[in-house]
Amino acid sequence: MSVINSFFSAFLMYSKIPMPRTEWKEENRRYALCFFPLIGAVCGGLIILWYYICSKLNIGNILFAAGCTAIPAAVTGGIHLDGFCDVCDAKSSWGDREKMLEIMNDSHIGAFAAIKLCLYLIIQTALFTEIFDKKLLMIFGAGMVLSRALSGLAAVTFKSAKNGGALQNFVKSAHKRITVASEIFIIILNCGIMIISDSFVGIAAILGGFTAFAYYRIFSYRRFGRITGDLAGWFLQICELAILLCIVLSHKLMEVL
Repeated sequence: MSVINSFFSAFLMYSKIPMPRTEWKEENRRYALCFFPLIGAVCGGLIILWYYICSKLNIGNILFAAGCTAIPAAVTGGIHLDGFCDVCDAKSSWGDREKMLEIMNDSHIGAFAAIKLCLYLIIQTALFTEIFDKKLLMIFGAGMVLSRALSGLAAVTFKSAKNGGALQNFVKSAHKRITVASEIFIIILNCGIMIISDSFVGIAAILGGFTAFAYYRIFSYRRFGRITGDLAGWFLQICELAILLCIVLSHKLMEVL
């Protein structure tokens, strides 16, 4: 029963998809991070569905791209974008570690975060206009699962900057060996899917995702000492943008060659 409740807990915390309510206790969050990547699969599936709708209705690339940008935010309720904004505000302060952690705890959004959020969404939408192709969207969908698996792996293997918070509620409750094994399996599986879909583009997208993961580790430890829930959300957004960018650039390179 704890496995089912862990599934519900993951979706209740990291998505807006309706799920049966579960009691908020450690037992019900033990395997939640194992199911976290499935939310990426839902986002990817909805983007593919949106692609078919746009194809049938002859909808243009800009509206298609806007939908692709909106779908993950709608599914997750913007929880990861919130972390992205908090980290952007903290980085822009150029304060010491304690000051930046204090800024990330502030629920208000600052001017720097608003500017960077707008730029992020513009760039993401622009990149989506370049991949009106089912094969490329499948690679990106697998990349959304990959980004969450990497995030879940980091959550239980990287050190945390805080003893409390939403991320620690899941990390402290997690069965770490099973979570690590599950995330590694999902990472390998989705890397395989990306390569099978298109070897050149898939490998480029994987490299983009793992480069973002390495940067997440270096940046978090150098600037904040360890990771937080906000940094995890920031990483997920950066990782997915890096994967999308690599898909577009590698596809364009193949067209030229």
